Amino acid sequence: FFKDFFSCCLELFQYQRKNNEVYRNFIEHLPSFKEENVQSISDFPFLPIQFFKTQKVVSTVSQNPTVFQSSGTTSENASKHFVHDIKLYEKSFLKCFEEFYGNIEGTCIIGLLPSYLERKNSSLIYMVQKLMELSKHPKSGFYLHPEKELVNYLHESDDKKILFGVTFALLDFAEQNIALRNTTIIETGGMKGKRKELIREELHEILCDGFGVQTIHSEYGMTELLSQAYSLGNGIFECPAWMQILIRDTEDAMTYVNNGKTGGINVIDLANINSCSFIATQDLGKKYPNNSF
Repeated sequence: FFKDFFSCCLELFQYQRKNNEVYRNFIEHLPSFKEENVQSISDFPFLPIQFFKTQKVVSTVSQNPTVFQSSGTTSENASKHFVHDIKLYEKSFLKCFEEFYGNIEGTCIIGLLPSYLERKNSSLIYMVQKLMELSKHPKSGFYLHPEKELVNYLHESDDKKILFGVTFALLDFAEQNIALRNTTIIETGGMKGKRKELIREELHEILCDGFGVQTIHSEYGMTELLSQAYSLGNGIFECPAWMQILIRDTEDAMTYVNNGKTGGINVIDLANINSCSFIATQDLGKKYPNNSF
């Protein structure tokens, strides 16, 4: 799929520095940065994710890009990701999904993602829709709320089922206290202003009780990334081989904290070939020695 990770990063960095005007301008405003000093992945400059809200962050000019948009309250404060090659996004999310969950064919994919369905250009909806098509399962589909037929199917069927759900919709569903059979629940985050925010441990405890399952899985993705990390339980995420996380000091963006310490999440996503692969997010997290976070 690629050579060693650092070599790919260096190659992509050089390409994006040359071809991505926003990234190049950002780097030129970092007086301390010198490319000859780049010895490891922590030495690359990470573009603050806010630039996706105000600038067109592209390394490849495309006549007809796919434009993914985040769920900002207005179009002005929504991030936009101009995707030059949609097939690259499909390859990335499918390879990653099957790495964590096995061959998708025959698995029923359910999307309980009402807030995402209500707007256009969601990268999550695009991904889940494509997974549904590839599953070739007759029951795969999106739902605005858990209808009786769906609830009965999740409760009674032995089919292998994966339920992607936005947090507030999963909490509403869990209040029915119906045990789900052979179903993996992947929460995609987000109360979207519908409920009080909860810490992940509390949220997962409520969902486990409500659905009669041992663990709740999670997906870590965003409009600005073409790759996702997945947690198979306990809120510990793992990345595919072409994605890595670094944790920066919140007081000094050029310094990194030790494993186990909380800081700002920086992401390297090699699938972001045509936009920017080095992104400083506004999320907080901590990293563990085995590269999980």
